[in-house]
Order: sequence, then structure tokens, then C-alpha cells
Amino acid sequence: MGMTYDEAVEFLYLQTPQFQSIGAAAYKPGLQTVTDLAKAFGNPYKDYPVVHVAGTNGKGSTSHTIAAVLQSAGYKVGLYTSPHLVDFRERMRINGEMIPREEVARFVEGYINSGLGNVLRPSFFELTTVMAFDWFSRCKVDVAVIEVGLGGRLDSTNIVDAQLSVITNISFDHMAQLGSTLEEIAREKAGIMRPGIPVVIGEQKENVILEFLKDSACRRGAVPCVVKDLFHDVAFRNTSRGMLEICGTEFGDLEYQLTGDCQMENSLTVLAALQELKRLGWKIHDDSVRYGFSHVCDYTGLMGRWMRISDAPLTVCDTGHNEGGWEYLAPQLERLPRPLTVVLGFVNDKDTSHIFPLLPHDAYYIFTNADIPRALPAKALAEAASGEGYKGVAVAGVMNAYDRALGTSPASIFIGGSTFVVADLLKGLASR
Repeated sequence: MGMTYDEAVEFLYLQTPQFQSIGAAAYKPGLQTVTDLAKAFGNPYKDYPVVHVAGTNGKGSTSHTIAAVLQSAGYKVGLYTSPHLVDFRERMRINGEMIPREEVARFVEGYINSGLGNVLRPSFFELTTVMAFDWFSRCKVDVAVIEVGLGGRLDSTNIVDAQLSVITNISFDHMAQLGSTLEEIAREKAGIMRPGIPVVIGEQKENVILEFLKDSACRRGAVPCVVKDLFHDVAFRNTSRGMLEICGTEFGDLEYQLTGDCQMENSLTVLAALQELKRLGWKIHDDSVRYGFSHVCDYTGLMGRWMRISDAPLTVCDTGHNEGGWEYLAPQLERLPRPLTVVLGFVNDKDTSHIFPLLPHDAYYIFTNADIPRALPAKALAEAASGEGYKGVAVAGVMNAYDRALGTSPASIFIGGSTFVVADLLKGLASR
């Protein structure tokens, strides 16, 4: 009898170092291990064209939207993203369908039986990356949209030879691995650029980082497509149906199923990527773009992006977790009805000094922690926040904190601060 899915996932979680749980100790910079592992499985990533997406924020939304449009256009689309929120299988999908449980078990059992682990000792992310590449190959996808896990230059996904590269934006995050300055971080992201290959640069602030990325593209022989130089006549408005309308695009007026403020910038990056794909010969009709944008969550299963989970009280969660993300979230929190209760948690290696000033002072806070070893303890977060003038209580466990928030008689609730806080919330709600 072969390995079961539960046994396979337990092996992945317990026998391979996992950044999601332990952070920097699981990070393995360098491509040799994943290159050797992929070679042992026949270099499956060479069997289909790839759209490769990096960036500090927005790369998940961008990847999902590109995949949704390509799927709407009739292509068989592999999508690889991380981390997952509720189910491990969220990381790899084909036309929105998660990898079957038996496929996960088959791959892990084959890896164990091969003895490769004794030689290569791959990380969790290296192993799951090759699992996705292998599954996409065997299912004969027409294209794969691959989201970078962390950074770019040394990320496991960077063994691919992409047909199109996308870099959404640059801000501070994962400085221990990527560098302490924006230029150092940008240099790591720019590592996905390839000679002769178009790269969409989504950074829309006129600053030294935008110039650095453009110069990097030229130095590497890549072909830059700068989003800031495009779409000057595009306008945005919120519709009565709770969608974001994007007016005046090459593809007509669009309704976007993703509605957070950051999606204005992300949508333009997606549109630039689609224009480049059309230029490369991909058949993408206007109606496919419209349908993909308006059904991105339905098509790809995307969750946790300014996601409304209740109307009474209005309850929203978001996975934004760094300074760049909170620059978009802060104005949205200001617009939520008062009284506002915020359920907030971070990982223990997150620099919160740049995030605290962005938080609303007129909210009541319930500080919490996700159920992972990396979580910053709720009491420690509450003490740090108190020193910054924020009022609230510490409640261990996200669902406990959420229940406490419901008891504060709020007009609205926001839950976030960490991808893992949102994951615990969605898992908890699914089990009730």
C-alpha cells in the first residue's frame, strides 16, 4: 500500500525545513539543490512557457489575475504560489483546481524512494517547487504562472527560463535575507531578469528604485516595460456591486473582483503583462481579459486580499504584512465604520517600527498570535503597541481573538498583520 496524502504532508512539514514555520533557519539561498532535484525529475519546468512574477507586495494578486485571464482565454494554466492559507494544495493549481491529494502522495513517495533526500537535503520550498513543476509537466499545461517565494535571484523558482518576467514593486521586507536597503532588495528581485526577455516593472513611484530596476534591465539585456510610462488615461472607481472598475484600458472598461487600494497598482501591472503576452503571440481577447478580471477569485481560489467575511458587523481580513502593504491598508482602515476593532498579529522577525505609525489610533486592538513557532507572542505585541499609544488587550490564538472582537460591539472588524493570522482565521471559520 502506497503513501497516503496525510503521510506525505506530514513528511513535508516535519522532515524538510519550512520557512513558513521557522523563518530564516529554513531559508536556503542558492540554486544548486533545486537544480539537482529538478534534474533528477527530468527538468519538468522546461516543458512549458513560464510567466515569472516577483516583487515585495502584490505578486500573489498579480499572478492569480494573469492566470485567470489566460484561463479565460482558453489556455490550460498552471499556477504556483505561496504560502497557502488553509490547504497545502492551494500552492499549485491547474485552471483553478488544486493538485489532487494522490498526486502529492505520489510525488513525495517517489522522492523518498529515490534516496535523493540523503544526498540533496532540500528545503520544504525546494521540494514543493519541483513537485509543482513536475505536476504541470505531466498534465501538459500550456503555460505556468510562477510566483517567486522570496527575493528572486536565489529563489528556488529562478531556475526557470521565463518567457515574461514581472516585478511588481519594491519595499522593505525579509531584510535578513534580502538586504537592509531598498537597493539591495531590488537587486535580489532583479535577479529574475533574463537577456532578451521582456520584464514588466510595476514600481510606480518615481524614485531611485524605479531607475535602478530600469538600469538593471538594460545591464542584463532584458527588455523593460515600465508600467509608470503607460495607462495615463486609466481611471478607477468603486462600483455598487462591490467591484473595482478600471476605466479606459486597451481591453475596454473592466470590473476587478479584487478591491483593495493596492489593486489599482496591481491591475496596471497585470495589464502591462497582458499587453506583452499579446505582443509575444498569445491570443488574449478583450472579453477574456474582462472575464478574468471579474472572476479572478472564482477562477483561481485567491483568498485573503481585502476579503469581506461578514456584513454584520462588517468584517474584513487582509494578508498585507509589511510596510509597503500597510501603506495601502491604512487608508482603507480609516474608511471602515466606527467603532472599529482590529485583530492584529505579526511574526517575530517582522520589523514593526515602520508599521505602528500607520495604524489608526481610534481603533480598539486585540493583539494575538498565529499558531506557528514564528509568531510574535500576543503579550509581547501588546506591550510594544502600548508603548506606541495603542489601546487593547492580548488574546492568544486567532479564533479566540476574533470571538473577543465580536464581543466588543463594533461596527467593523479588521483581522490581519500576518498571512498566518489570516490563515488561522479562515481555517477556524471553515471548521465551525
